[in-house]
Amino acid sequence: MRRFTRTLITAAVVTGVIAGTAGWASGNNQEAVTGAPVGTAAWRAAGLPDPERMGPAEVARFFAGLRPVRQRELARAHPTVVGNLDGAPLELRYEANARSTLGEFGGARVLAHDPRGRGQVALVYGDLARAEHVAVIVPGSDVDAARVRPLADMASELRRATGGRTAVVAWAGYTTPLGVGLDAATGRLAEAGADRLTRFTDGLAAVGAAEPSLFCHSYGSVVCGLAAPQLKAKDLVVFGSPGMRAENVSDLGTSARVWAAKDPTDWIDRVPNVEFAGLGHGADPTDPAFGARRIPAGDAAGHGGYFAPGTSSLRAFAAIAEGDVR
Repeated sequence: MRRFTRTLITAAVVTGVIAGTAGWASGNNQEAVTGAPVGTAAWRAAGLPDPERMGPAEVARFFAGLRPVRQRELARAHPTVVGNLDGAPLELRYEANARSTLGEFGGARVLAHDPRGRGQVALVYGDLARAEHVAVIVPGSDVDAARVRPLADMASELRRATGGRTAVVAWAGYTTPLGVGLDAATGRLAEAGADRLTRFTDGLAAVGAAEPSLFCHSYGSVVCGLAAPQLKAKDLVVFGSPGMRAENVSDLGTSARVWAAKDPTDWIDRVPNVEFAGLGHGADPTDPAFGARRIPAGDAAGHGGYFAPGTSSLRAFAAIAEGDVR
């Protein structure tokens, strides 16, 4: 009887996640892209240090020990490695990725580009090296290198709302779920994404960039929740969140301030806030019992409207990014 009850609960969670988002296509299972960058074999064969054995701080020390001319030689000879090494000099990564992306992403500077699978990319708006404030936007489902425009638009709107004073990174740096299905209902892809996000923020710290505020949308908030104990971030802002794999703010194990927003028309409100047998993502971060600071979002529309110009949510996001709220 107990096993039958557990089976019913599990089935209810899956059905609720999928049926609660009517109109969305069922998802296709994705394989997370992880490991060393493309071109690592040639890099190793040249006698260079193994990227998989270096953390971002070690990468920073390696490049600091090279003359500028040697750094540029490496960027020309191994652009797909240098362009994706968290901890490498920012300008060098931009140069390397410009070689491999050939202007594919318009006016943004490309901080990372991994062509494997559906493709991953990190786009920078503003001067990441000198900005006093940095924001990183972590997306949810259906975002990749070929479908990065909605995320890039969020980054552009946030930068505009801060008067251009905040450098904003559109971080499509993990394999996201496609549509709504088991990938979106489980933490498998989020776990891989959390490792990559942690390394990314470690890389920002290694090159002396300002400690970022992270803005985590939808399934991206699951990524941020799992990464939270290791993230170098001053704020975690989640919006349209199905849960963070935590019961409350204390359970996240972070010293960052935690904020949450959900507008009244967001379909995510129909997703059950449960976690059972690996399905579902736990408590609603906007529930007062969770303990996050609530962000007004009453005038945002739908699941993707939080960065719409003139909304209270965008104004609050900009104030958080600029450090104007306590």
